[in-house]
Amino acid sequence: MQPLLLLHGAIGAADQLQPLAARLGETFKVYTLDFTGHGSSAASEPSFAIELFADDVLLFMKQHNLGKVSIFGYSMGGYVAMYLAKHYPEKIDKVVTLATKFHWDAETAAKEIKMLNPEKIAQKLPAFAETLRQRHLLNDWKVVLQKTTEMMTALGNNSPLKPEDHTSIVAPVLVLLGDRDKMVSLDETVNVYRSLPNGQLGILPATPHPIEQADTETLSFSIMHFLLPDHR
Repeated sequence: MQPLLLLHGAIGAADQLQPLAARLGETFKVYTLDFTGHGSSAASEPSFAIELFADDVLLFMKQHNLGKVSIFGYSMGGYVAMYLAKHYPEKIDKVVTLATKFHWDAETAAKEIKMLNPEKIAQKLPAFAETLRQRHLLNDWKVVLQKTTEMMTALGNNSPLKPEDHTSIVAPVLVLLGDRDKMVSLDETVNVYRSLPNGQLGILPATPHPIEQADTETLSFSIMHFLLPDHR
């Protein structure tokens, strides 16, 4: 079976991708991992960075003897996948991204950071705070948010994946966006799609940003159709 690696988003963990992994596991050899400092992976570095998470993937591939893989990346996971496709093309077969924010500047970072205030989340969204606590049992969820805030600030100041980088990504890439996503714009998604030499674009109906609210059957079909075009 063809190997397929699923990458989670910011402040997320691999367990969020289990419904999708179960569905895709009927067709692919599916792998998931927690990025450093997320989920069941204890923090071993003082800060988060796209480069750090890319190294997590490369180490995981080495540990599992994966010479080349296709990757599905949700949100930040898609950014990591594209970074890998740019800098390690020999490791990447195909890439599918969903709800990935590609455009970063200081204003964008400031807007995203406002939603990561742990005190406000604990006060106004206690159920979500408890979800984060349970998700990151080996890490203080408030520290996860703080490190993510610092990473987003760095992205806003100097994004490691520039717009012109997409033109040199040779791997086939399917860029997916939910039509109800309020975090990622259609314009930035289309701009990336148009700059990719082997890009495709897909819009998922009735789909907001959170991966838990995406229809697993619709999403898995889009992924399978792209990775295995002859699969019916």
